[in-house]
Amino acid sequence: MKALVTGANGFTGSHLVKVLVNNGDRVIGLVRKSSNLDRLANCDIELVYGDITDSAALQQAISGVDVVFHTAAYVEIGIVNEKEMERVNVEGTRTVLEVAKACNVSKIVYCSTIGIFGDTGGQAINEGFKRTQQGFSSAYDRTKYLAQELVDSFASQGLPVVSILPSGIFGADDPHFRPILQQFINRKLKLWAGGSRVTGIVHVDDLAAAMILAAEKGINGDKYIISAGDLTTKEMFATMASFTGIPAPREAPKWLVRLAGNLLDPLGRLFKFQPPLSRERVHYIYDRCVRVYATKARTELDWQPRSVTETLKELVTL
Repeated sequence: MKALVTGANGFTGSHLVKVLVNNGDRVIGLVRKSSNLDRLANCDIELVYGDITDSAALQQAISGVDVVFHTAAYVEIGIVNEKEMERVNVEGTRTVLEVAKACNVSKIVYCSTIGIFGDTGGQAINEGFKRTQQGFSSAYDRTKYLAQELVDSFASQGLPVVSILPSGIFGADDPHFRPILQQFINRKLKLWAGGSRVTGIVHVDDLAAAMILAAEKGINGDKYIISAGDLTTKEMFATMASFTGIPAPREAPKWLVRLAGNLLDPLGRLFKFQPPLSRERVHYIYDRCVRVYATKARTELDWQPRSVTETLKELVTL
């Protein structure tokens, strides 16, 4: 198989590239000229340089490939550049779909997110859930929702595209959770917020495996939730504590966390930095819950991920 991976140097993209290469597939990676390529060191991959909205670069990258894996995205919660996020997540996806259609690609696998479902109020849902939340919790949720609408529209017109909807993606080089995990391992994480917050967990390599299975077995136009299960933050740290003997962090008072978010948010916007807490991040901690189950992926794709416990054990015992 000859495959294109957009965002090949990213967290998810680079792991997908490595699995494909190990499977003996020929891989093309679309990256920006400014991209950090450390994650692709020693990978047998052909690189095409260009922006995700650059039709000419995409045409060069897609020409002759069998499958397009679209993983490129602007992923961030908190203080973000909303116009840039919309350009990358929405217009970038539109460009990928248009060029893939023009090039008659036989399969496209789009990496979406369970966030498109909005707040499920703690109810565990499947792919058939109809969104009930009014508005969006973040620019990320909004832009990924709009991108998914584009994917669904192209699929309804016959484009062979399958959507993969991962929950929280974990791995040794996770750019979001890894710094927190490192503090925990170094016994420097004394306080944490939102012990009752539910987080869905999937290992990044299991996500890569699911995307490849979707290319092989996924039904065009369908969505597949990818999650090994979920835990509360308190349960997650307790599990990691059981493997390491390191005490779990104590729960920070909710009032203090909300106050910090309200104070740091305007400072971050004024001085253009991402504070550890902002109003949006506090909202995700206390006021929003998306729970899912991945029965469809397990049954229709024969997806067999490692368990949540195995994923956490691997992270703290590397």
